[in-house]
Amino acid sequence: MGGDQAISRCPALVSGAGKKLWKQKGTGRARVGSIRSPLWRHGGTVHGPQPRSYEYAFPRKKLLGALRSALASKFADGKLVVVNAFNVKEPKSKQFREALDSLKVDSTAVLVEVPNHGNRNLELSSRNLHGVELVNGNEVHPYHLLRYDRAIFSQPAIEKLQLSLKGSLPKHKKKAAEEKAEKKATRAPRRRVKHEKAAEVA
Repeated sequence: MGGDQAISRCPALVSGAGKKLWKQKGTGRARVGSIRSPLWRHGGTVHGPQPRSYEYAFPRKKLLGALRSALASKFADGKLVVVNAFNVKEPKSKQFREALDSLKVDSTAVLVEVPNHGNRNLELSSRNLHGVELVNGNEVHPYHLLRYDRAIFSQPAIEKLQLSLKGSLPKHKKKAAEEKAEKKATRAPRRRVKHEKAAEVA
């Protein structure tokens, strides 16, 4: 909710009794139900601005589609790295930096691990490194892949993410992918046929 939002006093917020001022008929005056009527001076405002939330929830399918595209872009650029596991024996930032250098990570990087991995040493070793961020696999966002130069996934994290992205495919795309896989599996190998020239009859 925004901090500086306009607010108007609707009939429910205006001070005044709700008693009908005079009877409906027989007085010759216009009918009126309350002194807080918007037709009267100091009455309430109708359809005026009220504080409300401007939050927007981005559609999940579009978010996963953007994540799929970002991963494909990282893979095409050769900046997607998958390791078996983040085996960090000691919480030493210097040793972890050397391990990243061995992976040719000379710029910023995002580390993606499965949630509840229990590797406290990984958190302690990576949090002090400039340009390095550790993210859970269920919290990875296209923004992370666009912001950081390298993306380093553990094997369990990338497998879970692949399952999530595969399950989020639209039905027609999922069906097309299955049909393509079936055709590829059942396609017979091509045979080269030698075309022999017919002999000319004299």
